[in-house]
Amino acid sequence: MKISWPTLRRLRDGFLSGQAGAADYWQSPDDLALYDATFAQRIGWKWDFVLEDLRGLGWLPPDGSLLDWGCGSGIAHRALLDTFPAQNGVVLHLFDRSPLAVQFAMRRAREKYPQLTIQTGIPGTIDLLLISHVLTEMTPSQVEDLTSLAAGAQSVIWVEPGTYETSLTLIAIRERLRDRFSVVAPCPHQGPCGILAPGNESHWCHQFATPPPVVFTDGFWAEFGRELEIDLRSLPLSYLVLDRRPVPAQSPNAVRILGRPDVLKAHAEVIACSANCLQTCRLVKREHPDVYRQWKKGRFASRQEWEMEGERIALVAG
Repeated sequence: MKISWPTLRRLRDGFLSGQAGAADYWQSPDDLALYDATFAQRIGWKWDFVLEDLRGLGWLPPDGSLLDWGCGSGIAHRALLDTFPAQNGVVLHLFDRSPLAVQFAMRRAREKYPQLTIQTGIPGTIDLLLISHVLTEMTPSQVEDLTSLAAGAQSVIWVEPGTYETSLTLIAIRERLRDRFSVVAPCPHQGPCGILAPGNESHWCHQFATPPPVVFTDGFWAEFGRELEIDLRSLPLSYLVLDRRPVPAQSPNAVRILGRPDVLKAHAEVIACSANCLQTCRLVKREHPDVYRQWKKGRFASRQEWEMEGERIALVAG
């Protein structure tokens, strides 16, 4: 594929300006092919992070209708189907404001999953709703309409950029819908979001996906990062997974790390969400030297199990 840097810059400028929602930014199938090979891959790595997290929790997608809402090039449903291959009875539905995007996503899906039934439009019953990177392009009334659509689904996986604004929007959606669903992830509890408690206004719920090793060895990705001024190491995301079905129980010691640990000389500090509260937790180097060493290298699972003594992490499970 011939890479058009001007096209990629135009697309990126549209995403960053906040004006991408004003009009269809796909001008040709080539735009979608370029996007799918570049920006969409980075989104796909975020989806891989979320889906591996769900697999680790023992969650499985429901059979039936699978709707990729705002499908773009189709990276979200491809990530899902690669992690959880479609069972009999699964029907993929594609919806996007752009007919070009729907056509592209359908073609890619038919090539990759020739046995899969694929339809366009929003089905009457939604068993699994996928939503990916749309909030920055939507007005408040459009977000309200999409939240209402999500409220009627059986299960929802919603992935967004890991910004303060998108995180707070997802939190608001969580609070509105949590009386109808079980909260599967990222939250280790079913109660109100701790970020909404007084004193936590500066925090937001976000994690970091890990790009595959090829990003750091392939010359194309090096050129991509340089040309578009993108830090290839950083893949922040915020996400929300809801399900009407019973969900696997999490340990009462389960915590979710927000962002990254702040590694200091003798200890590390991290903001963590648990069933009890959102708090700053301290890992003392001399007590947990191996864990401290991994955190210093940036290697840590966002979902962990700890025993706490006040703000000090007394025991790290596993």
